[in-house]
Amino acid sequence: MPTRITSIRDIAAAVRGRRQNLGLSQADVARLAGVSRQWVNEFESGKPTAELRLVIRLLDALRLSLTLDEREGSSRSSPPSGSSPVDLDVLLGDYREP
Repeated sequence: MPTRITSIRDIAAAVRGRRQNLGLSQADVARLAGVSRQWVNEFESGKPTAELRLVIRLLDALRLSLTLDEREGSSRSSPPSGSSPVDLDVLLGDYREP
């Protein structure tokens, strides 16, 4: 069943619940994901600076997937309140080959 994720704590709670439902210890999941048990512990505690690459490896080890969907009622023409649009082409222009 899909779970709406709005923070790193939501992902951490989903990971912890899945791990427990599978009957796996933090050490088991760490070994499957190629991370340390300490990292799993910190992540499950809601560590806000968890590296996305490692989070994806952890999700993969637990046979979970991450899907991005556009929010209902959102519009491309208006950014969320309090923010301004970002032009990725401008930001990445310096990294493109001529």
